[in-house]
Amino acid sequence: MTTRVRIPLKPSTAGPQYAGWTPRTVAMEGLGNRVLAGQSVPVADGVTLNADVYTPATPGRYPAVVSFGGYNTEWHTAGVPTGSNEIGSPPVFTDRGFCPVIVERRGMGRSTGEQVMFFDPQDVDDHEKVIAWAAGQPWCNGEVVLFGTSYYGMTQPLVAARRPPALKAFFANEICTDFVRHLQLFGSVPSAFFLALWMGANFTEARYRQTMPPNRRALISRVTNGPLHPLLEKMVHRNVDTLFERFMAATPVEFVREIYARWMFDEKTRESSTMPVGSAPVLGEIEVPFAVVQNLGYLNLHQFGSYDLAEHAGTPADRRWLILGPPEYDLPVYAWEGEALAFFDHVLRGVENGYDAQPRVRYWVDGDDGYATAAAFPPPDGEVVHLQLASSGADHETHRLTTEAAPAGSNSWAAVPRGVPVLGGMDQLANQLLRFELPVTEETHLAGPVTAHLSFSCTEIDSYVLARLSRVDAAGASHLLSMGAVRPVARTEDTARSTAVEIAIDPGRREPLTPGEPVVLRFSLTPGPVHLRAGERLRLELGSRTDLLIEGPSQGYVQFDLPVPPYLCRNTVHLGGESRLEVTRVPQP
Repeated sequence: MTTRVRIPLKPSTAGPQYAGWTPRTVAMEGLGNRVLAGQSVPVADGVTLNADVYTPATPGRYPAVVSFGGYNTEWHTAGVPTGSNEIGSPPVFTDRGFCPVIVERRGMGRSTGEQVMFFDPQDVDDHEKVIAWAAGQPWCNGEVVLFGTSYYGMTQPLVAARRPPALKAFFANEICTDFVRHLQLFGSVPSAFFLALWMGANFTEARYRQTMPPNRRALISRVTNGPLHPLLEKMVHRNVDTLFERFMAATPVEFVREIYARWMFDEKTRESSTMPVGSAPVLGEIEVPFAVVQNLGYLNLHQFGSYDLAEHAGTPADRRWLILGPPEYDLPVYAWEGEALAFFDHVLRGVENGYDAQPRVRYWVDGDDGYATAAAFPPPDGEVVHLQLASSGADHETHRLTTEAAPAGSNSWAAVPRGVPVLGGMDQLANQLLRFELPVTEETHLAGPVTAHLSFSCTEIDSYVLARLSRVDAAGASHLLSMGAVRPVARTEDTARSTAVEIAIDPGRREPLTPGEPVVLRFSLTPGPVHLRAGERLRLELGSRTDLLIEGPSQGYVQFDLPVPPYLCRNTVHLGGESRLEVTRVPQP
């Protein structure tokens, strides 16, 4: 039943909106906003999905912008940082002549039916039917596009591969394409902390049943999306640890708890996992234009999916765009609405706003605080450079990265499980991090794959290896660039799933270490484009504890802790041969 709504929502365009350009013109603007709340969308088996539809106040027929996720959406447009309001700000779209359609999956909120596994093919079936339903509504001109972040972005390639007739384009932000590798596991370790807070934030009994009248949502948005938004954003960043702890302490419904238990304790291989495989195998079936955004601040979630989509989609090369945006953390996610609207204006309406002239790839460059461009990613003119790891003596010293051959040697760090006490004064005897630095003597531009290639041994049968790459400026301040991880016992490359940017690791194949015997670990760090200047340093850090290498949302980074390492042990990297960092140097843009 449609709810009568009299109060317009307050729009917001917080966060980055354009990747280094400004459109020359827009197709429409100033069309206002009205809400058709509580629309019932029939799908199959007598099930109806609840959808809130937002249309321009100016009568007409406009393209629909469908956002299909896994959440109760009652609070989404109120501007409250619930943790899953990643649909953008509907009034921003209606003002420009588009109709957002925000949908709740089966069994969630006001939608009927029974829930199934997240991202189940049944959800894709339902998503396809929602697209057809929206195209046939009296406020729609028959054209549908997709928009959204995270879950709302990850569903887009899945349904685009089905080629629904009404679907004309999609704009996805921060996605995964291989759900086992990118979401369930990180470096072959269950993403216990992230999944606990995600499930606790979104799938409690209260969240399933939560309702908020649309007029109340609109009233709240007058505050949250008004002049107070920057202050509220700072408050969220300041209290994000408390917020996350509260989410993790919540009790999800039994169905979701059962999923979590299987993922954490039982499903340790791809073959045994009940997590759907994701869109990676069907990317070649996609044919519609798209733009995809990678947030460079996401370092152990959504870290490689955008590159996979941009590389392997069947869409013609001149109809796909990849944006690597600056590290940014915000809830709600209002970023990239302007970019999406310019893209949709160009694709659907043929507006000569400059989008067609935008390079296929635009990427944020640390050190320049601006965008560089390329025809593809990795940039075709990139050159792989090997930086050898060389010792400076005792483990706690700062060691060297060098382009020269490194002498034989070794250095070690201690792997200490989180919560285990460490005696005072142990840092020089059992330091938990190794540091290597390259002094920069000439301007250098890096953009592309970052690969750790280590000769490694351990005093246990398994451990955990984290690698973090940073730029240290001339004043000594560190700027995080990229991060990667591997579980040594699960070190076998899955070549069939590897991409130009990511070495895929097979989590199900395990070869226990023989204590003291070196093995080769080869794993990917997230790309971190950077402009290095003379007097700066490139820093590589190796360790085993995520909390020792983590950065927070106030710096724009989203990294979740992991339950590693598994043992108290000493980890050793052997120098003078196999141990190096591979980076990609490109000509100065």
